[in-house]
Amino acid sequence: MMTVEQVAACGVVPVVVLEDAAQAVPTAKALLKGGINAMEITFRTAAARDSIAKVAKEVPEMIVGAGTVINVEQLHAAVEAGAQFIVSPGSDADIIQEAMKLGVAVTPGVVTPSEIMLGLRLGVKVFKFFPAESFGGLKTIKALCGPFPQIRIIPTGGISQANVADYFRNPKIVAVGGSWMCTKDMISAGDFDAITEKSRAATDLFKEIRG
Repeated sequence: MMTVEQVAACGVVPVVVLEDAAQAVPTAKALLKGGINAMEITFRTAAARDSIAKVAKEVPEMIVGAGTVINVEQLHAAVEAGAQFIVSPGSDADIIQEAMKLGVAVTPGVVTPSEIMLGLRLGVKVFKFFPAESFGGLKTIKALCGPFPQIRIIPTGGISQANVADYFRNPKIVAVGGSWMCTKDMISAGDFDAITEKSRAATDLFKEIRG
């Protein structure tokens, strides 16, 4: 099973929205060039499955996962396409159990103690905190980790280069998810140099803080 540590080795997991599968491989290569070796391609568009398949086949050094997975059907489509990890915006017992049965790392989204307790009962140890900034950011993460010292967090939502350093400094944070290093506008404009530049800035900051 792909481990969260492998996914989060560079501290940043870009949330990538692709409208055209033809943009998947150049985006993956631009991220790699900037030091990012994992990407979450979201199921928000019809191009998601083909995009995952292209990256899995043509850029094997990139750990490609599926994001915004909201049902078991999407989970199966993602895994069949080659997704090595699954990220969900919420906590769904069917998705978690099926991903574990398939041997695929799964990170469910949480904002409440009840959702964390559901995940823990099913064997989850790393949770996505989403939408992070809207739900109190680090202040809430610290509060949630009080009664649940065994969990680790990947916050996503409202995080950017401007505020990510504080998240990197918290030991409960495995990695940070976000789209600031590869926005839809950058991808659609084919501005892959900008993706590489912003990716490198994010990974350099992570290395500077975490050593």
